[in-house]
Amino acid sequence: MGHDAGERALTSRLDEDDVRVRPGRGSRPRTRRRPAHEDAATGFVVAVDRGRYRCLVEGRPVTAMRARELGRHSVVVGDEVALAGDVSGRAGTLARVVRIQPRSSVLRRSADDTDPVERVIVANAAQLVIVCALADPPPRPRLIDRFLVAAYDAGLAPLLCLTKADLAPPDRLLADYQPLGLRYVVIGKPLTTVALRPLRDLLGGQVSVLVGHSGVGKSTLVNALIPEADRAVGEVSPVTGRGRHTSSSAIALPLPGGGWLIDTPGLRSFGLGHVAPERVVRAFGDLVGGTAACPRGCSHTGPDCALDDWVRDQGGDARLAARLDSLRRLLRSREGEPG
Repeated sequence: MGHDAGERALTSRLDEDDVRVRPGRGSRPRTRRRPAHEDAATGFVVAVDRGRYRCLVEGRPVTAMRARELGRHSVVVGDEVALAGDVSGRAGTLARVVRIQPRSSVLRRSADDTDPVERVIVANAAQLVIVCALADPPPRPRLIDRFLVAAYDAGLAPLLCLTKADLAPPDRLLADYQPLGLRYVVIGKPLTTVALRPLRDLLGGQVSVLVGHSGVGKSTLVNALIPEADRAVGEVSPVTGRGRHTSSSAIALPLPGGGWLIDTPGLRSFGLGHVAPERVVRAFGDLVGGTAACPRGCSHTGPDCALDDWVRDQGGDARLAARLDSLRRLLRSREGEPG
């Protein structure tokens, strides 16, 4: 019997149980179907810490991790999520975030103005509370302008909160932003119930995000509004005039009487690389009228821009000139040019 004939005879006596087939990776049949998790519980994300999500489910705290089916979708404070697994909230238990509900709004920022990659900071907020100290540290109008761009881009209603009015008057700063029709509150120490009432009224029943430069008194404000929050309070350096970061991550805190206050870490910059130039300009409502005579596709930073002549036609208003300078610094920064 030849070699080929012998091999055929041996093969004919073998069945599939005699042959060991080592399954390769990925040999399991794949399906696009995902578990429906129809019985998943609804949770509200109040904090994020190193891949763990603290959620509230029917008023009780539940710790969760992100399920694999979420892919690369990030979960942020303010998200409403669907939770599967153990949602009892008992010590040592861990649920899974299996779905993120549609968001009504997202507050974004980028690493810097030249980086178009956006990072979602907070979801489902209704208003952005821009906290600015009137002294110690001094006001930073250009940072306020950045926050306004982010608020309008996200569809959030801005609220200007001026702190430390016991150290300096608010008149000049308020005059600069009066043409925009911004809502505002002015607060100074002592932070009494009466002093805080206007702010409480504006925060009540809404999801609000606090943003501001380090040292402006955000944590002090949060502790006055929500005593049980116990946020760490820092001091402003007498050498640099800068505050140190006292909050390392965003956290949602329930307000007495209803609503949520989301405190964010103190910021010294706020990248807007993800915001298109035309949307940046729209945030400067007091200058928009002057862009009507600009050539099509105007960068608003070059010699053909009509805004210079328009500001002069307004009587050379120093306030408008400063606003135009702030707009152009922001636009140039987005192009990687010095302000």
